[in-house]
Amino acid sequence: MARERIDPYTALIIQPEVNVVSDKEGIQLNLDRVKNLIHFGVGYYWEVPVRLVVLPEYFLQGVGTPGKGESKIGDQMKKAVTIPGPEIDQLGEIAKEYGLYICGGGVVEQVPEFPDRWFNTNFIVGPTGEVVLKYHKWHINASLGLGTSPHDIFDEYCEHFGGSIKDLFPVIDTEIGKLGTMTCHDGCTPEVSRALGYNGAEVICHPGAIQEVEGVSQPWDFWKFTRRTRAHDNMCYLLGSNWGSVNYDYYPKAFCPGHSFAIDYTGMLLREAPYPSEQVLAVTIDIEALRHYRTRTNHNCWVDVRTEGFREMYTNPIYPPNRFPSGKPPKALVEKISICKEVFNNLYERGQFTPPAGMEPGEVSELLQKRIDYAQSTGRLQKT
Repeated sequence: MARERIDPYTALIIQPEVNVVSDKEGIQLNLDRVKNLIHFGVGYYWEVPVRLVVLPEYFLQGVGTPGKGESKIGDQMKKAVTIPGPEIDQLGEIAKEYGLYICGGGVVEQVPEFPDRWFNTNFIVGPTGEVVLKYHKWHINASLGLGTSPHDIFDEYCEHFGGSIKDLFPVIDTEIGKLGTMTCHDGCTPEVSRALGYNGAEVICHPGAIQEVEGVSQPWDFWKFTRRTRAHDNMCYLLGSNWGSVNYDYYPKAFCPGHSFAIDYTGMLLREAPYPSEQVLAVTIDIEALRHYRTRTNHNCWVDVRTEGFREMYTNPIYPPNRFPSGKPPKALVEKISICKEVFNNLYERGQFTPPAGMEPGEVSELLQKRIDYAQSTGRLQKT
């Protein structure tokens, strides 16, 4: 049956000032701010009605990078919430009031099935005010994140939530198009966005807390050129939201210096807020134009995919699964970093990586251990 036409609509990308809070009582300050910014944007861009809002990673609680030990798993559990829950319900009220879909990310979530840890969670609430999609961040980089990836507890996770590509990387079919979401580091490599594209995503909502050390600004600009590629490869809109600034004793104000953006289905940059301060970006989403674009064969990034030749890349694990099962959540950053020694051994021993001059393949993991030992002995990296 033919689908009804989807009229162009406005999407808002919120770039707020974020407070890193210490407990659930502090959450309301962040929540009130983003609620006000949504109200502003809906009213300001009334002529082409707002239907979609994207909020950044950790917009609700903030997060402390646990590198030197100022933030540990217990600190995050003090501010963990459930989804659904009273905090997300407040956004659901606004979604219901205006007929919106609101996507937020990086919520420090305590999941009833695994109560001894926290997950980095994205959600979408719909016009009914209910949570219509929930996604747990897949690629949590070992050098920064203490949250649990489904991959860290993979077999148990799949038993509870399902292990198909549609279970792990969900996409919902809505009256404003097919929506999916990925989080921050998920966008650094192609796999998560490709899974969303495989599941039909037309708009990828991409909350991030992208740090300047990761190349947010020129001349590197890693954040933008990789995400333009993700949109191009999957022929979808990509709406990336980052912090405008942050209030936290351990961070500079511009730790995650803005540069939120909207990218279209050709990979073209439509809007950007290239500065570390608050902003509400608005962009027109034209799903019908995207759908017409996808009907072409020339330079169609899905029609020409030949999958058989690539299976070997994913047959064997790279970063190993199931390393943090029930009862053994990651408690210190060094636990995750240490697993990278095995990954280095794998990459070098099979010849994918070539060691620097004068080094044998196995010595690279030894080098990582020496760096860990030095960092811990000099107070740069916590042991527990």
